[in-house]
Amino acid sequence: MKLAIVKLSAMGDIIHAMVALQFIKKQIPNIQIDWFVEKAFASVLEYNPDIDNIYKLDLKSIKKNKKNLFSQIKLIKQYSKNDYDLIIDGQGLIKSAIVSKLLGKNIAGFDKNSIREGVASFFYNTKVNIAYDENTIDRNAKVLSSPLKFEITKNEIIEKEKFLFFENEEKIIYDYLSKDKKNIIFVVGSTWESRNYPKEKFAKIADELKENCLIVWGNEDERQKALWIEEKSSYTKAMPKINLNSLKALIANSELLIGNDTGPTHMAWGLNIPSITIFGPTPINRVYQTSINKVVKSNSEVNHFKLDKNDFSIVEIDENLIISMARVLLY
Repeated sequence: MKLAIVKLSAMGDIIHAMVALQFIKKQIPNIQIDWFVEKAFASVLEYNPDIDNIYKLDLKSIKKNKKNLFSQIKLIKQYSKNDYDLIIDGQGLIKSAIVSKLLGKNIAGFDKNSIREGVASFFYNTKVNIAYDENTIDRNAKVLSSPLKFEITKNEIIEKEKFLFFENEEKIIYDYLSKDKKNIIFVVGSTWESRNYPKEKFAKIADELKENCLIVWGNEDERQKALWIEEKSSYTKAMPKINLNSLKALIANSELLIGNDTGPTHMAWGLNIPSITIFGPTPINRVYQTSINKVVKSNSEVNHFKLDKNDFSIVEIDENLIISMARVLLY
């Protein structure tokens, strides 16, 4: 059987969907799984033994140059020659539904009441119902398993095997990892400023834990935050710019990750590494809470259907709560 999964972005969403792969392969051992993804996030998927082919698209380039629309359509139509038995749109957007339609005829995805862009459901032959405000990981697991006629249970997800892998990582990361102290990764950025825990509190956490705290970043604003924290706390180091493959390797070699609700933070869960995810304006049921993966949330109420980018309540979270959690996970 040939299965195409269309899950284009973003990093955290891709990671939350990837957990289903190991259960699909156990259920249908001889299945071929191909994944269609925006090229910027392709390396998150790389080296996973349950994925047969990763196909990189560049739909985001269309915004900059409308002519790219035709080259992307041509590329997707070429992939349709793979003759997929089933295409699952795990994204639930109009653009992912169109990609799915170009790939083949037998398409599954969320029903119109389960996604933000309900029109996308009209492209699907098989429609999966699960509330939009349900746990994000459960939603991904259901849309990828239900069309294949089996169920992934919550207990199976909690007891999952790690599903992020790396090879040929940048060796510079090992110059920053300590053999004498515990390695803690700080993820200080995210897509909105209101999702970012204050840099001053990250510095205080480092000073209290007194371990080897490594700060990762993805853009210039985050790099400046990392350098500021490094200057304020002698227990921190700002990492150099590294690729996503090397980021997986760095996190895999750490003892704990503390970070905002964003893709690199969710990598820890996919690698079975202890983590503390800090939530402000986004819902905590984006993640699974386990014996090693904890969350801390501000006091604000979150509307799943209309997130408030002006909710800066994350700044009110007491860093001592995070420090206490970290000590339990570390020691």
